[in-house]
Amino acid sequence: MLLMFTTVASANEEDLSFPFSSDSGKYWQYISDQTMGGVSNGQVTLEQDGDLSFARLTGNVSTRNNGGFIQLRSGVSFATAEKNGKALRGVRLNVRGNGEIYNIFIRTNETRSYSDYYSASFKANTNWEIVDLPFEEFKRKRSLNSTLYSKNIRTFAIVAYGRDFTADVSVSKLEFYY
Repeated sequence: MLLMFTTVASANEEDLSFPFSSDSGKYWQYISDQTMGGVSNGQVTLEQDGDLSFARLTGNVSTRNNGGFIQLRSGVSFATAEKNGKALRGVRLNVRGNGEIYNIFIRTNETRSYSDYYSASFKANTNWEIVDLPFEEFKRKRSLNSTLYSKNIRTFAIVAYGRDFTADVSVSKLEFYY
């Protein structure tokens, strides 16, 4: 299933926004390294903080058995990745967590393997914070000289990855901005 975006007005222009709600949960899936023999475990829940709805990814990440991830992932398809001659420039999240570093993994129509993706990281502190991740900061795992173009994005994931730790990250807003 693909994310369903709504257009929201921002200070500069309209952004593409994905609100977390009971209806939007069907567009996301939880995946762990157990699909490839790892032992990490976790879950995703849709929770409420006053009027704020958010997705919460929790669990234990373990690098045993060549593992090391849990994630919340969805397919993405933009009707247009450009507006008035401007391409989407990045992703904006409203996040909170347990002070750990988390990742955004983006796969495109150019990334063929599960281990080939673009990534950027962010710290999820205990209070809600807006995090902007420009696409120019995303690095491709398998190619050093590759640029992430928004029109090629196919999947988007919030990922606890790469080391042994307890994950607890919440995301209330996901926007792609121009």
